[in-house]
Amino acid sequence: MNPELFQADLEAKPAALIDLAAWLEKERPPLPEGVRRVVFLGMGSSRYAAGVAALRLRARGFDAYAEYGSAAATFPAGPETLVVPISATGGSRETLDALARYAGGPSPVVALTNVPDSAITEGADAVIPMLAGEERGGVACRTFQHTLIHLLAMESELTGAGRDLPSLVRLAAEATSDLLERREQWLPLALDLLDGPNGVYAIAPAERMSSAEQSALMVREGPRRPADACESGDWSHVDVYLTKTLSYRALLFPGSAYDAQAMDWVRQRGSTVLTVGGHVEGERGSIRYAHDEDPDVALLTETLVAELVAAHWWRGA
Repeated sequence: MNPELFQADLEAKPAALIDLAAWLEKERPPLPEGVRRVVFLGMGSSRYAAGVAALRLRARGFDAYAEYGSAAATFPAGPETLVVPISATGGSRETLDALARYAGGPSPVVALTNVPDSAITEGADAVIPMLAGEERGGVACRTFQHTLIHLLAMESELTGAGRDLPSLVRLAAEATSDLLERREQWLPLALDLLDGPNGVYAIAPAERMSSAEQSALMVREGPRRPADACESGDWSHVDVYLTKTLSYRALLFPGSAYDAQAMDWVRQRGSTVLTVGGHVEGERGSIRYAHDEDPDVALLTETLVAELVAAHWWRGA
């Protein structure tokens, strides 16, 4: 892992997205017909992305689940159960172990990976390449973004949603470029508000929970600072207690019907909240970017704020 190369990986996001958009204009996910249930298998960032994808599919009437690769058991194999193992490196031990339970069975397997011919592709009926390029910094950042995009493509294919995904990806590229190009304007504020003695707490609505989870992971993985994630509505039931005793610094991704409920406690206790992509009453600061009114653009873009904060701390800049 290398902080300078991680920074370079982040700066390469827009170009990688433009290339992926062009690929999506020509390719469709190789999914079988007759799918009734989808089981995603993964760990870390892969499972974060899968959690959002499963929620979206359930909202469209599919049985869909994001399982830890390390879970001892999950749904049994069946011809109507699509198994989607996800691993950027293609070698996550836990995901490979989970996948082995489906080997030779009736469930179709479509693997999603950034490494062609890796272990996760062995025995798969089809493989979807992430096309994120090599992450030389050693941190899953572009692969996380590309995983979300490919899962959106799978959703569209399974449900017939019909969204123009290449156009969405190009909007995400513009949003990502906007944040990168203006970082000298907003990054000092983010560094100031989030730099406290008790870590960073990321909060997001269930539909974009992966943004909070990935943001917290970036703070832990690079600069090795304490960080955790919480769903916006659940916050008032599980994390509110921390505002009473800690120097509570939160990165909030607005959009939940329960933002105001959380912010009421934040104001009462004088905690610090930095919002990304919107405004809430009581925030100490807000970071806006191009197209942030589109929740799907936000899903694909907003973690860049935490990634750039983490890169700065990690470099000791």
